[in-house]
Amino acid sequence: MPTTSVPLSNAKSGTHIRLNRIEVQGVLRRRLLDLGFVPGNVVEVLQKSPLGDPIAFRVNNTTIALRKEESSLIFGDIIGGETS
Repeated sequence: MPTTSVPLSNAKSGTHIRLNRIEVQGVLRRRLLDLGFVPGNVVEVLQKSPLGDPIAFRVNNTTIALRKEESSLIFGDIIGGETS
């Protein structure tokens, strides 16, 4: 059953995503991995700011805000359905 990965920046608020790929490089990659952005983990999209940048995510019971530039390089599969 083929699935398409979506970047976190394209997901709607309330969506749960199982991470499968992180294309961030350097020190930021290490920081994100330490915070729980690892393949297999589930991330919840909490809230987007009015202009769409930054976006708040919950991972490992921690709320983290990422810029669109960063969240567009993290990919995963949507779990369940999207909410509007």
